[in-house]
Amino acid sequence: MTQPDTGAQKASASPSKAAGEADDTLYAVRQKVYPRAVSGMFATWRWTLVWVTQVIFYGLCWLPWNGRQAVLLHLVDRKFYIFDWVFWPQDVFFLAILLIISAYSLFFFTAVAGRLWCGYACPQTVYTEIFTWIEEKIEGNRAQRMKLDQGPMTGRKFALKAAKFGAWAALALWTGFTFVGYFTPIRELVREAANFSFGPWELFWILFYGGFTYLFAGVMREQVCKYMCPYARFQGVMFDPDTLVITYDPERGEPRGARKKGVDPRTVSKGDCVDCGICVQVCPTGIDIRNGMQYECIGCAACIDACDQVMEKMDYPKGLIRYTTENAMKRHWGRKEIIGHVMRPRIMIYAGVLMAICAAFVWGLATRSTLRVDVIKDRSTLSREVEGGLIANVYNLHVMNMTEGPRRFALSASGLDGVRITPMEPFEVDAAGLKSVTVEVAVPPESGKPGSNTIYIEVKALDDESVRVREKTSFLMPR
Repeated sequence: MTQPDTGAQKASASPSKAAGEADDTLYAVRQKVYPRAVSGMFATWRWTLVWVTQVIFYGLCWLPWNGRQAVLLHLVDRKFYIFDWVFWPQDVFFLAILLIISAYSLFFFTAVAGRLWCGYACPQTVYTEIFTWIEEKIEGNRAQRMKLDQGPMTGRKFALKAAKFGAWAALALWTGFTFVGYFTPIRELVREAANFSFGPWELFWILFYGGFTYLFAGVMREQVCKYMCPYARFQGVMFDPDTLVITYDPERGEPRGARKKGVDPRTVSKGDCVDCGICVQVCPTGIDIRNGMQYECIGCAACIDACDQVMEKMDYPKGLIRYTTENAMKRHWGRKEIIGHVMRPRIMIYAGVLMAICAAFVWGLATRSTLRVDVIKDRSTLSREVEGGLIANVYNLHVMNMTEGPRRFALSASGLDGVRITPMEPFEVDAAGLKSVTVEVAVPPESGKPGSNTIYIEVKALDDESVRVREKTSFLMPR
């Protein structure tokens, strides 16, 4: 038997509906962003950096240098070749300094002018620009792309989509191939590709890096910047009221509204903003900069180029959307006052620290020895008596030649009277090579005290007296 609706039943249904409505607001469906092409000063800068970064990335691994590629991070040989420099695992100190420089550079540029890195040089921005350009060339401008996506699947739509996805996949795979080419010699990788004889890890990283390039730049795009990138979340702590950010001037632009070209906005009780929406259409993350500063803004300045073009057509002054600071907007500062406040103590401290670290990094590279020696005492025999009543200790020397040519080295020992080292003959170490040498150091028994004594083993290059390493070690005398 059917039961009639009761008030209790209705009451129990209402919270469920309310909960559903809450879920709808919490988990909004993504609205695909169709960025409109834009030209202008900032777009030119952005594309200049796209070209510079990609010419370096795709081209540097093909540059020959001393019979090898100029930049090769050879994991198998555990050597990093960067032009004339050869770095070993023991040189991880330089990597640490480089990471510190990168971090301080990010702090410095963010404090000065916001998300410059995100807007112009971040790989996500760079590859999204390239993938969007490919999409525009194949599917058409913004309106044509929107119409194509909204229409039914036809032979033409299928062909255009297949061409776009195919071009994206080819670029992504080539990007992954190039990335792996910095860790496996690129010409060797080409031969493996011709025979399809990749090692398992090479194939994995080509597909992994290429796949994520395709996914991030072609499919997810602005979602990476809005939801996945941690920098978007903590950038605000590096901003202050004197940080240059992309800002809409509401005092000048409001109230918005359409009007004919050349009409003085004051005669129609409106601001300079004609509410054309082009600033939203060109935004790669789909935000409206007129709503104020938002964490989703990547600082690409596309909205500045677009708005300046509209202002120019309307015969209005440019700069309705511009780089400025919070204090400058409130106090109506000019360029001179803005620059004066941008160069504030915080920025000068950042700049000073950054310059000091860079100077230390350059000095370290310039004075870096091309010879490294590790002295390891043989623990199997602490000390022994040899011919002539001398006391001998045995050492293993690991000699690293950090140059691109073979070198001959000589050994000597000091620190105790009558010390001698064998073998005395010079030995050769290959270019960028490592050689292990076992030596015996002997001294008269009266030269040292029982127990540990300090001695020095010196290795020097025969072709350059300035290339020498003097290592301190201990010599054990019997008690």
